[in-house]
Amino acid sequence: MVESSMHATEHRTTGGEEAEGRRGGGAEARSASFLFSFLLAERRNTEKKRRDHGSGGEEEKGLWSRVCDESKKLWIIVGPAIFSRIVTFSMNIITQAFAGHLGDLELAAISIANTVVVGFNFGLMLGMASALETLCGQAFGAKKYHMLGVYMQRSWIVLFLCGILLLPMYFFATPILRWLGQPDDLADMAGTVSVWFIPLHFSFVFLFPLQRFLQCQMKNFVNAAISGVALIVHLFVTWLFVSKLHFGLIGIALTLNFSWWVTAILMFGYVACGGCPLTWKGFSMEAFVGLWDFLKLSAASGVMLCLENWYYRVLILLTGNLKDATIAVDALSICMNINGWEMMIPLAFFAGTGVRVANELGAGNGKGAKFATTVSVVTSLIIGLFFWALIMGLHDKIALIFTTSQVVLAAVDRLAILLAFTILLNSIQPILSGVAVGSGWQSTVAFVNIGSYYIIGVPVGVVMGWFFNLGVLGIWAGMIGGTAIQTLILAILTIRCDWDKEAMIASTRINKWAGPKDEKAKDCNVDEAA
Repeated sequence: MVESSMHATEHRTTGGEEAEGRRGGGAEARSASFLFSFLLAERRNTEKKRRDHGSGGEEEKGLWSRVCDESKKLWIIVGPAIFSRIVTFSMNIITQAFAGHLGDLELAAISIANTVVVGFNFGLMLGMASALETLCGQAFGAKKYHMLGVYMQRSWIVLFLCGILLLPMYFFATPILRWLGQPDDLADMAGTVSVWFIPLHFSFVFLFPLQRFLQCQMKNFVNAAISGVALIVHLFVTWLFVSKLHFGLIGIALTLNFSWWVTAILMFGYVACGGCPLTWKGFSMEAFVGLWDFLKLSAASGVMLCLENWYYRVLILLTGNLKDATIAVDALSICMNINGWEMMIPLAFFAGTGVRVANELGAGNGKGAKFATTVSVVTSLIIGLFFWALIMGLHDKIALIFTTSQVVLAAVDRLAILLAFTILLNSIQPILSGVAVGSGWQSTVAFVNIGSYYIIGVPVGVVMGWFFNLGVLGIWAGMIGGTAIQTLILAILTIRCDWDKEAMIASTRINKWAGPKDEKAKDCNVDEAA
């Protein structure tokens, strides 16, 4: 009725306008006609929005309602991601626990092989696979569903080639470890174990892209469930091979290989057997198209995340070179263990933020990406403040779960304030890195990391530790300064970001790397059918 009335009014106005025009008063009538036309158009737009979005639409929702909706989307990713990361960490702890029953040298060999040799390659390949968080996340947001499977296959190809190039690290692990100052007997045993970890190395090639492929589709519960199954399998197989069959150190390496490959096979089985009908269309020759551009983004992602992953390993290495370093290393190891467990939460937010920002940018919603960033940062910061307060309040007691040595307890007490502020910074920095991954800023952030971590943080730590005789306290404080500078730069980049422009860049990237037109058309048909 209202629209009909307005049509009638518009008609009468038009008639009046002609009469007034003949009498010389056309300007006022034309203004009135324009006003009525504008109001009519606005009403039609409002009714269209109501039809498309239901009562009110997202823009008419209250702030609290929008925060709750975004938090729900975020925690669908973050919750299972925390569980999956704890499971991965636990598998390594189980391996080291069984190795410890074989002897001190065996425990040290497994630890060195896992931390130095496998850890180096793990960090690089995990970083390279994170390019999928940009590409798959944006493609999913843009509803270019079939491209997710193509991107994952490209990642397999790139990571497989990278895996082959990294093989010399396993074959020459013994001389490398000797060069790093390890004793001959430890270097020999760790080098032998490293060769047996080559199957584990190639499981990363397939597993990491599969995890990100599922993560970008909000299927993190699948990741979590399969990780839980793999943990149970790992515990049983390790007990069988080591305690019952007495396969020794090689048996421990084989169990870790087996468990990681079980995880990869179960995930691929879920994908290939109908778990992702829109995003997995089978193997495609499109995977071999645009590999150079894909490689460049993967390499930038690898460098960016590796520089972060290795930063605090440098702290332990530098501390080991101090005079009378035993107590300092013990205290620092306890602090790093506590930080490592808590770090599971910010790293899960890193993954969740990357996916949410990429999804919104892929959908062309720059404001949505900005809002997702704000909710992620605030949520993680609140959690970080809780743990900061916990560490500050229990500074003299937090080490009791690791040791009863009064000397070590006192050393941890002195370091507790640095641990608290490291945790606080880490509640922000990984989330901003997640924004960078979701937006495709990996190359820029790689340079930021080099400058803030290795040109500022490490040298300042060395100066404070040795020249000012502050020891581990000075080294760590200097490196926290590097983290603070990196966090500040990323915050400035994020605050000054033109999100609408980033949405356009994401759209350009998707169209540039999308498949043939017939595949695009097929995608549209699938969308309409859904």
